[in-house]
Amino acid sequence: MENFTSPNKTLGPWTDRSMTYKLISTFLVLIICALGIVGNVMVVLVVLTTKHMRTPTNCYLVSLAVADLMVLVAAGLPSVADSLYGSWLFGHAGCLCITYFQYLGINASSCSIAAFTVERYIAICHPIRAQSLCTYTRAKRIILSVWISTSLYCVMWFYLANTEELVYDNATVVSCAYKVSRNLYLPIYFFDFGVFFVLPLALSTVLYGLIARILFLNPLPKTKSQNGHSAGTKTNGLKSSSQCSSTTAASRRQVTKMLAVVVVLFAVLWMPYRTLVVVNSFLNEAYLDAWFLLFCRSCVYLNSAVNPVIYNVMSQKFRAAFRKLCSCSPQAQGKQTAYSVTLTYSAVKEVSVMESTEHFSTEMDELTEGQEDLTGDGLDK
Repeated sequence: MENFTSPNKTLGPWTDRSMTYKLISTFLVLIICALGIVGNVMVVLVVLTTKHMRTPTNCYLVSLAVADLMVLVAAGLPSVADSLYGSWLFGHAGCLCITYFQYLGINASSCSIAAFTVERYIAICHPIRAQSLCTYTRAKRIILSVWISTSLYCVMWFYLANTEELVYDNATVVSCAYKVSRNLYLPIYFFDFGVFFVLPLALSTVLYGLIARILFLNPLPKTKSQNGHSAGTKTNGLKSSSQCSSTTAASRRQVTKMLAVVVVLFAVLWMPYRTLVVVNSFLNEAYLDAWFLLFCRSCVYLNSAVNPVIYNVMSQKFRAAFRKLCSCSPQAQGKQTAYSVTLTYSAVKEVSVMESTEHFSTEMDELTEGQEDLTGDGLDK
């Protein structure tokens, strides 16, 4: 990826062939890629193999994990060979295919982030519509359309990338670069930059602002009896319903915080590389310091590797699923099954209690929250 920052197709990091650079770059990239590949594979496995983890939001996270895997394998691992040997080793076909999968992974990841941001907005700000829009089946259809459209869009890289031979210190060095001129490449890059970076971030900023207004600024309605005291079974049912609503709201806040962290890290970790390419687009001689390019590339790979860590830290259900996948013990499986049954019974009980209350508006609000929690908030609690 780093040779793509050069409109003039210079050697970039290959000009620094010191042993220190080779060792540091190889070790750093290998560690990030290894951890990222293992983590993203675990995300895919726990969602596909655990029934209660198959929610619309988790479906989008699987798409993001697959895109991140593609970035790590197609961009991270080939860069290790570049650092060690200082030349492109994968031939002309490898140049075309690797370039294609690099951009496919990058674009699919940004589209997946935009998709789960819209899903969160509908689920929280429009809970009635969410019952029909935020479903597992619809999420799979949206993800399929995202991957088909981005796959077709990235086909152009088969015609834009090419290998070329350059002479450096009386040695022939092969590079994978562009076969089009700088004037033709810049409009393509800025369109790509706007659609797959600026637009998703702008959309996420607006929608998460609206979500925060609903979740964090509006207090939950409290249901009380007329005299403010307990009134037997009816009041106890109302208290139970209120507690369930509070639990649902807390779960929503936690899920939203986790997804917001994913978006923020996407923006922060991609910013150095994106900024470098924009700046180099206006310079007569591109800035291609090897160590700074290593920093930019490492941030990109780290963005693709860090998401499973975020899920493990901020989501109790992902953390339990990861432990189950690692242990694979019968005791852990039995405990997880019991947890799923308890969760389902609690949600059904909540619906029954709310149907028996007198205040119709409060009933509908709490019922919507309970149903939306089952369909779209299955990440936590």
